[in-house]
Amino acid sequence: MSTVGAITHRKHTSMNVPWKSCSIFLYLCLLQCAHKVVPQQFLLEPLNLTTLQGFDAQFNATVEGRWKIMTWFVKDCFVLNVPVIGNITSASERYSAQFCTPGETNCVQFNIHNVTREFSGPVTCTVLGEYGSEVAQLSVQESGTVNIVKGNEKATEDEQVEFLCVATAWFPAPSITWTQNGHPVDSSLFNTSSMEDGRYFNATSVFTFKAVNNTTVACQATVLSLTNPVSSSVFLVVFAKPPDWTVLIAVVLSFSLFALLVLLILGIMFCYKRRKEKKPNYQREMSHRVRTQSQISSVSATVQRQGTVKAGSAPDDQTSVTPSENTDSGFHQTKEHIYQVGNAVLMKNKVKTMFMFMCLEDPFRTEWKKKYTLSYTNVSINLTHAFWGN
Repeated sequence: MSTVGAITHRKHTSMNVPWKSCSIFLYLCLLQCAHKVVPQQFLLEPLNLTTLQGFDAQFNATVEGRWKIMTWFVKDCFVLNVPVIGNITSASERYSAQFCTPGETNCVQFNIHNVTREFSGPVTCTVLGEYGSEVAQLSVQESGTVNIVKGNEKATEDEQVEFLCVATAWFPAPSITWTQNGHPVDSSLFNTSSMEDGRYFNATSVFTFKAVNNTTVACQATVLSLTNPVSSSVFLVVFAKPPDWTVLIAVVLSFSLFALLVLLILGIMFCYKRRKEKKPNYQREMSHRVRTQSQISSVSATVQRQGTVKAGSAPDDQTSVTPSENTDSGFHQTKEHIYQVGNAVLMKNKVKTMFMFMCLEDPFRTEWKKKYTLSYTNVSINLTHAFWGN
């Protein structure tokens, strides 16, 4: 065999490394001794190694007793040869080996420099002779970026706040955690999901909580090979919650509506009572007015009639009767006249009394006052004419 297989590094370029020192004898011996293992005489460690892309991978092979040649394979590709005596031969600068302790040949350290994901797979160490071979597994991981979307936030006390963390270009899918002021957050308080995107994985995580006070929120992403997680942090500023006037406003509004309702009911009751009291008074007043007007009209008519009779009949009576008749008639007439005048005077007093009663009952009704004053004056004038005969 004259060449070694291609090895791809981070930028996905490949190179072919010729191998010049292989011999048919070496590979015949390897074929003969590959499956012969002596317990506790040959040890390869670690058997499972996980490292980060760009770092070195290191394996140690410990052999008890005397041995001559040790050979290393990466993903079934021959990459390095270590003789007990002589120079170490490597297929590429990416591979190197040395004895763990100078001057001692029982331990060999094998190194793969600047590993990429293309190196992931089996790493085989074979010792010529009766020792056989041991196989270890190499896993190469990649770390990406972490970012909390929107950056710093502001919130009011007791407000629900949400933070979104995005991790991109990881392999394998990263594990995401959150911290508040440096204290880990329980995993039940946030949700994380991941999705494969070609050769990489992207992950998102949503953290929701109630704002209480100013807090430093950090999102961390990591894989097994990372010593320290990749993190992104923001600051949450919490403002005091304004006073809640809702309850107070509701109470004040309730009392106001109740008071308004009470006042409305009282007003309706008062108006109804006033109306009920005013209606009988109005009816009585109208009745008094009708009776008074009727009496005034009657007195006025009587007085006018008596005055007319006296003025038209007195001269005839005096010329046609005898002195005795005149005396009796005059006495009778005078008596009758006095009686009638007395009635008129009596009616006058009644009118005056009713007029005073009406004025006292309602002094503000000026129209009625003027009317009854005029009637009272007419009655007085008529009574005067009736009494004196002129």
